[in-house]
Amino acid sequence: MWRPKLMAIPSADEALPGRSEPLQTSTHHFVSGHRIAGACPSGMRELTVGMGCFWGAERAFWNLDGVYSTSVGYGAGHTPNPTYDEVCTGMTGHNELVRIWYDPRQVSLEALLGVFWERHDPTQGMRQGNDIGTQYRSGIYLSDEQELDAVMASKAAYQRALTAAGQPDITTEILTGITYYMAESYHQQYLAKNPNGYCGLGGCGIRFPAQD
Repeated sequence: MWRPKLMAIPSADEALPGRSEPLQTSTHHFVSGHRIAGACPSGMRELTVGMGCFWGAERAFWNLDGVYSTSVGYGAGHTPNPTYDEVCTGMTGHNELVRIWYDPRQVSLEALLGVFWERHDPTQGMRQGNDIGTQYRSGIYLSDEQELDAVMASKAAYQRALTAAGQPDITTEILTGITYYMAESYHQQYLAKNPNGYCGLGGCGIRFPAQD
């Protein structure tokens, strides 16, 4: 049964039950051919972000120098191994996510965060433009706390730029240690397979402040 999109994340007791087995999905990147499933490759770092609809958000990263591969999925909610249709009900608590595996010798975390801040509007709460609901919230998700200080510093720098421009406060969710569930195959690198497909990616017109 269809449910309206919710503007608040449900509790674990309210969330849909999901399933014990992961969805069948792609194992390799449609554009680069690199692996996208399983554990982060040796020597690479991992950054996971939510920027609204994950189709356009993924495309913002996959061609960047130093990015090994990208995938799209769900996380930061409660329902194990959710489907896209379940996420769209608002009753999983999950966000639409892009997982980025990158080589820190070729591209810095700060550079990736610059793309994150500039390519969407991180001040809109449970929405991104015309896409409304908890699955479209702005978020940064780290596998551990090693890079948390750098993320918080970048947020503070960007907030200063927003404040100077008379823009609202950042609503970006910043968490560590979430479980990432890969999305169905047809969502992976969607805009490479469907070049005229919906992107939904915007921004708020503020440049990311250079970091020392």
